Amino acid sequence: MVDLERITAETVAYYRALDEAAAPRHHFRHADEQGGLWYLEAVADRGELIIIKQAQLTSAGQLHRYSWEHLEDEHGGLTDQAIAPDEDPLETIPAEEFQQVWTR
Repeated sequence: MVDLERITAETVAYYRALDEAAAPRHHFRHADEQGGLWYLEAVADRGELIIIKQAQLTSAGQLHRYSWEHLEDEHGGLTDQAIAPDEDPLETIPAEEFQQVWTR
């Protein structure tokens, strides 16, 4: 049987370590098919860009935020997939734009 508490604790520890590291941050925005906007903060880890904070602003104006402090809820969760800005439909944005949405 899988120890879900241990896996969750390890996942939280991984994302927290990335978030608390002094690594450069990369910020992106993505529009989805439903008219929502996704705001992403990522850091490099082992040659990949890992999302450490993710905010979804729905077309109805609802904001859902995910990070190591809140991995998931009934609306979704922090992605566990690395991103490739040159392949994924992402727009680079300034850190201030991300923070404005994140702290809303």
